[in-house]
Amino acid sequence: MDKSLHDQPSKPRTQDEMEKLNNRLKRIEGQVRGIQKMVEEDRYCVDILVQISAIQSALKNVGLSVTERHIHHCVSDAIKQGEGEEIIEELMSVLKQFSK
Repeated sequence: MDKSLHDQPSKPRTQDEMEKLNNRLKRIEGQVRGIQKMVEEDRYCVDILVQISAIQSALKNVGLSVTERHIHHCVSDAIKQGEGEEIIEELMSVLKQFSK
């Protein structure tokens, strides 16, 4: 993993934010386990693909949520502190990875 500009967000996540993210990720984890079970049961390919699509969508939404918070807090704070060029470069780099 590439080295980022900061080790932690400029504004720590609230307990509520962390709980919401963790709940979403636990749901996704459960969906992945469901797919594993479907494969073990030799279920119909299309049914498995539908579940994979649902997981991809859920992960994308988690990523968008993290991105939105990052822009509102980390990017905004960095720009105010005169580190705008670096943080925007970092953001663009990760957005390119995210959009693959």
